[in-house]
Amino acid sequence: MDALLNDRPEFVRLLISHGLSLDRFLTPTRLAQLYNAAPPNSLIHSLLDQASHGTGNKGPVSKPSSEPQPPKVGQVLRMLLGKTCAPTFPAGGTQQGDGSKEDSYLLWDKATSELVLEAVPGQAPWIDLLLWALLLNRAQMAVYFWEMGSNSVASALGACLLLRVLGRLETEAEEAARRKDLAAKFEGLGVDLFGECYRSSEERAAHLLLWRCPLWGDATCLHLAMQADARSFFAQDGVQSLLTQKWWGEMDSTTPIWALVLTFFCPPLIYTNLITFRKPDEEPTQKDLAFDMDRDVSGEGPGETTDPPEKTPLGVLRSPSRRSCCGGCPQRLRRWPQFWGAPVTSFMGNVVSYLLFLLLFAHVLLIDFQPETPSALELLLYFWAFTMLCEEFRQGLGGGLGSLAMGAPRTDSHQAPLRRRLHLYLSDAWNQCDLVALTCFLLGMGCRLTAGLYDLGRTVLCLDFMIFTVRLLHIFTVNKQLGPKIVMVNKMIKDVFFFLFFLGVWLIAYGVATEGLLRPQDRNLENILRRVFYRPYLQIFGQIPQEDIDAGLMKPDNCSSEKGLWARPSRTQAGSCVSLYANWLVLVLLVIFLLVANILLVNLLIAMFSYTFGKVQGNSDLYWKAQRYSLIREFHSRPALAPPLIVISHVLSLIRRLRRRRASLPPSAVVEHFRVHLSKEAERRLLTWESVQKENFLLERARDKRESDSESLKRTSQKVDTALQQLRQIREYEQRLKGLEQEVQYCSRVLGWVAEALSRSALLPPGGPLPPASPGPKD
Repeated sequence: MDALLNDRPEFVRLLISHGLSLDRFLTPTRLAQLYNAAPPNSLIHSLLDQASHGTGNKGPVSKPSSEPQPPKVGQVLRMLLGKTCAPTFPAGGTQQGDGSKEDSYLLWDKATSELVLEAVPGQAPWIDLLLWALLLNRAQMAVYFWEMGSNSVASALGACLLLRVLGRLETEAEEAARRKDLAAKFEGLGVDLFGECYRSSEERAAHLLLWRCPLWGDATCLHLAMQADARSFFAQDGVQSLLTQKWWGEMDSTTPIWALVLTFFCPPLIYTNLITFRKPDEEPTQKDLAFDMDRDVSGEGPGETTDPPEKTPLGVLRSPSRRSCCGGCPQRLRRWPQFWGAPVTSFMGNVVSYLLFLLLFAHVLLIDFQPETPSALELLLYFWAFTMLCEEFRQGLGGGLGSLAMGAPRTDSHQAPLRRRLHLYLSDAWNQCDLVALTCFLLGMGCRLTAGLYDLGRTVLCLDFMIFTVRLLHIFTVNKQLGPKIVMVNKMIKDVFFFLFFLGVWLIAYGVATEGLLRPQDRNLENILRRVFYRPYLQIFGQIPQEDIDAGLMKPDNCSSEKGLWARPSRTQAGSCVSLYANWLVLVLLVIFLLVANILLVNLLIAMFSYTFGKVQGNSDLYWKAQRYSLIREFHSRPALAPPLIVISHVLSLIRRLRRRRASLPPSAVVEHFRVHLSKEAERRLLTWESVQKENFLLERARDKRESDSESLKRTSQKVDTALQQLRQIREYEQRLKGLEQEVQYCSRVLGWVAEALSRSALLPPGGPLPPASPGPKD
């Protein structure tokens, strides 16, 4: 316990290696002591206080107890990560205001009944300690607990997400930097470990990406990586290979684009050899993956036989009884649903539909937009926009992308809170653009159909056409060449706003000064604003009206009733006189304005663009690959039909739901895209295989660390230090021997002097023994 509290990872390793049972050691009381020992001024202490005070008033009044109040760790994690990615804690304890039970603070209490303990026994206590170390920012402890735990890839990405959220909330710069560095370290661990898994088995690595981790709110690794903004994780070959495979569906990814376009406009070509489909032996099977798919869990039971054709959930094997797969049909007859159910086909259909919508929109605005009764093409345009609005409502309120992002473990997306679904939908900038465009369209259509507001409606629709056209950029994000460039443009737009701020300050200063010097008697607000803002802006691009500024080019004329010298510009209206007083100052200000705006500020903007381009150029591929995942996920969840035909899918879905409600049948299982459902045996094998790959990865990393140049230099420096220390000791011994030799020589001289003095002294009788002779050199 002291080793954990005092942040001594070496002692923890020593105790664990000597047989300490963590299941017996980590009791709820001790875990509560670990959280209660957090520093009073730390972030986790304030979050726990906030959680305890936030729920303390909502539950029933409890009797005072001498035992310490258990920390609300589960609620803190939900506050930080939301219910989507927060680790799932067992129910029990107090009652929350929303009707759900407050979770316990010990994760492994629930894990006893979960598949994770059946797969790898004794792993949940490591997750509890990992969360504790992450919340308290214990770097070495967190890495050690991650190494000892299971669900390693998901835990690394979840730790990265948690640390980055905590880093944004951290008030101290040093602690925030430490959390940021630790998050980058866990992201690197997740990337390297998944790379090791992908090199071992591509199929199992794909299932590892799509498997729902119970310890992290039933979120997948892809979802955790997206929430954690782990772009380097998406840049791996394994992730991109999976995305490419799911982008093409059952078709071969080597299919030419021209063949796909030709088949799209001529559907009978599907049954020819123009489109290449994957062979049955190339598709993932239970035998190849050694996984037993539990179709009862995946919702492919008898209740789904009445569902219309839809795209197959990613990674879930199709049941022969599903009508969407044409189970009993020959292989060639299955090509029709396989072609139209592929995300790439849905994407192409939406691209063609959107281009036709823009052409129809432009034709109506330029040719067929009259004040009279709307024409047939204009009514078709309104219906087309209505079907697009219905699709946006479906995405925001019902399913599609929302069902994936929610990831509720025991509820579908329709049972999720409406506020949560809308928040997830509005978090995407392109969805916001869609809502703005459709809102402006409805406003313009309403004004156009209202008497007296025809011109206003036409103006709003013209501006709305620009918004719809800008929306085309989202289509090109899937392209490998244009996608990174769009990322760069998005980054450079932020630089433009900073440039406009500096330019606006300088433009207002120059415009107000020159207008006050040239026309002090003008009271027309419209003309004043035009000359203050618009004229200086045009002067930046070289349009300088010298005859309206320079008095030397004007004809002197007393055109003002006020005293002073005045002149009438040649191109201005009568009465707009220019003052000749201090006209030279106006020219000086013009020179300074052009010098600062055209040379200083414009070159500053170019330098900012160059810096942003150089900074983003190396990482643009990472940004693009992360956006590619979002785009593929979106079109994987969309209906196969594009607007305006998409209304057919919406009507069929509504009829199917009404029939089930009228017949008192349970709602059909929601198709969960980018998810894979595995049986208990399959999960056990997958987690065991991941643990083996993690051990190999850790051993390889330790070996590389020993053999790395830095470690070699470190060992060499240690040897050199040891040799230098021995040399210093030898030099000390030599100096001591020299000192002893000098002392012996001195003593010898003193003794010789004493002997000589005694020989000359009268104290000794004459004829006594002679002193011994000095030893001579040995032969």
